[in-house]
Amino acid sequence: MKRGGTQALSMLRLGYSLPARILRYPHPVIVACNGHVLAMGVFMMLSADYVIGSRGDFKIAANEVAIGMTMPRIAAAMLRHRLAPAAFQRAVTMSHYFDPESALAAGFFDELADPAELMSRAEACANDAMQLDPRAHTASKRRIRKALVRKLRISVPLDLLDAALIGLRK
Repeated sequence: MKRGGTQALSMLRLGYSLPARILRYPHPVIVACNGHVLAMGVFMMLSADYVIGSRGDFKIAANEVAIGMTMPRIAAAMLRHRLAPAAFQRAVTMSHYFDPESALAAGFFDELADPAELMSRAEACANDAMQLDPRAHTASKRRIRKALVRKLRISVPLDLLDAALIGLRK
């Protein structure tokens, strides 16, 4: 494999490993999403403890299939973790583009805020999260996410192998 291919696989490995790290992060992770979210951005966002989206003319999509990629195992696991079953099917197989309201209904977001209030709402949510017992928070989130994190870690080398094989065919 050429140097560029090795660098690309290294970048993919780091990107594929990040959701598990976020899922296990010992402190509350609050995301304020103020615009479009596509592909890997979706999976990073879905790794958070709480996601606040902004109302507006924005699109949220796991668009891998639309751009000719087979959905990585890691991405499918993150989508399955958060989305309602019917939305999961549309997101994965149809690369469906969700607007903020339908993304909320699907499970991408926990709530929506007006753009001017997004950051203050995220800060309020973060302040509320700081009131949680830190030990109980960490232990609980790790307990309920243990199987998902294990699946992600097992999937990293498989998804990298898929990427390498595709790269070798080109």
